[in-house]
Amino acid sequence: MEEEIRINKIEPPKIMITLATILVISIVGFLILKTVYNFATLPQNYPQEITVSGEGKVFVKPDVALVLFGVKTESQKSVDAVNQNNEKMNAVIKAIKDLGVDEKDIKTSAYNLYPVYDYIETGRVFKGYSLDQQISVKIRDFNKISDILDKATSGGINTIGDLQFTVDDLEKAKSEAREKAIKQAKEKALVLINQAGLRIVKLINVSEGYGPLPQPYMMGGGINTLEKASIAPDIQPGQSEINTTITLTYRVR
Repeated sequence: MEEEIRINKIEPPKIMITLATILVISIVGFLILKTVYNFATLPQNYPQEITVSGEGKVFVKPDVALVLFGVKTESQKSVDAVNQNNEKMNAVIKAIKDLGVDEKDIKTSAYNLYPVYDYIETGRVFKGYSLDQQISVKIRDFNKISDILDKATSGGINTIGDLQFTVDDLEKAKSEAREKAIKQAKEKALVLINQAGLRIVKLINVSEGYGPLPQPYMMGGGINTLEKASIAPDIQPGQSEINTTITLTYRVR
């Protein structure tokens, strides 16, 4: 009888199966990532953009002073409040004109008539009417500012707004600041493009933003009630700064 030869099948260790599984998963994952990456990679000729900014500043000497003059009048009857207020304001406007302020540089900025009440424990009691009238005055001759303020207050003005200095033609100053900002932005773009080995295809966007406009010289802030009949401050307009920022976006290759 022939001897039967049995060959026992050797089972591979479980750890090798695990490692093989991990290897297969890793290879499949790599292939998937590679495929996705290849699809996500932009072609060499795909449009690219760079954005640069430049700032331009100019310093200007203010050529216009702006001030608000107000008259507040109270009376038992509304018609009396209106008449008294108009009489004072008309006298002030005439005095201002006599000092050389053109009629086009004087305009009414507020005219408010409203009832006035006293409030007591039992309720409110009608007192009369109050009229607040304000005019905005543009002064071009700075040598006359003190005289105009003095005449206005001695003539019946009892409230005065912020005196501020500005430039009548702001657009001219803005244009100069803009030109400087564009020049600076272009210079930045050329340096950046040359260093990166790129070339400009075309300019595709321009945006502009302004900084604070000329800062006003404040007379105490807000509308001030005058306690004295006359004021004549020493006025120094100083210098104002106008700045702008230009942002340029280029398409490059």
